[in-house]
Amino acid sequence: MKIYYNPKLKQLARNLRNNSTLAEVLLWVRLKGKQMMGYRFMRQKPIGEYIVDFFCSKLSLVIEVDGESHYKKERQDLKRQEYLESIGLTVLRFDNDQIKEGLDYVLQEIEDWIKKKETQPTRLKQG
Repeated sequence: MKIYYNPKLKQLARNLRNNSTLAEVLLWVRLKGKQMMGYRFMRQKPIGEYIVDFFCSKLSLVIEVDGESHYKKERQDLKRQEYLESIGLTVLRFDNDQIKEGLDYVLQEIEDWIKKKETQPTRLKQG
């Protein structure tokens, strides 16, 4: 799967990384450095015309954290998710409150998804 990188989004992605929400920071602390089952996640990754909150290329997995900026933008989020899924990515969505109030639950959901993915016929190599 080829992920289209839009260099025009590089600075915006950098700005988003430097101005993360509390929920994004809490989740990032637990995803960075291959802490999630040995997989490398990136944050604020440009993909096509979008910037996703977290991305793992080995898993073809996008994790989105929905906060106030997503309220009343369901249509835009759906269009974005349809695009990401059309290029072979899976999108897991969590809202700010889920992460802030139940981080362990969110991490377990991600881990469960990875375990399920790993047991599918095309076995993933960690990295």
